[in-house]
Amino acid sequence: MMLKYRQYGATLVTALVMLVVLTLLVLSAINASTTHLRVAGNMQVREEAVAAGQQAMEQVISNNFTINPVSSTIVVPIGGTSYTANVPQPVCTCSKPLLNSDPNLPVDCLSGGKNTNTGLVFSSGVVNTGTSWCYAQQWAVSASVIDARSGAKTTLHQGISLDVPAGTMCPGGYTC
Repeated sequence: MMLKYRQYGATLVTALVMLVVLTLLVLSAINASTTHLRVAGNMQVREEAVAAGQQAMEQVISNNFTINPVSSTIVVPIGGTSYTANVPQPVCTCSKPLLNSDPNLPVDCLSGGKNTNTGLVFSSGVVNTGTSWCYAQQWAVSASVIDARSGAKTTLHQGISLDVPAGTMCPGGYTC
């Protein structure tokens, strides 16, 4: 009979050990899910900050920024949060005159006398290879966004190539 009572105690100890192991597994799962939730939240805030920076750069680019490039601070609402994007002064990296003989030259840029049909040939039939009324410029625009709630920081850079009227200043004056 004594052997039978000892087995009951062994079962109790085994059950308690299994209960402790199960409790540790549950605590580990809770900790992992909390960590994953934080990671997902941080990724969401970062993506929102990137979207805010992109939207701020697009807002600067959509205005004729080449006339008077200035730095600006733009508040971008995304969801229920407003992000503040700092867009430094856009930088003209290079400028070069377009030729009248360039195949993709906009008609508004064509310089010279009387043009017929293609816009690339003078009435005399001679191709105008001179300088057009436009320049091809390349600009660098960037935006920095810092989320005050989470401390998320991101900086975006974008290059822009555009045709501008002759005489549009390119501070730095680099030739492409």
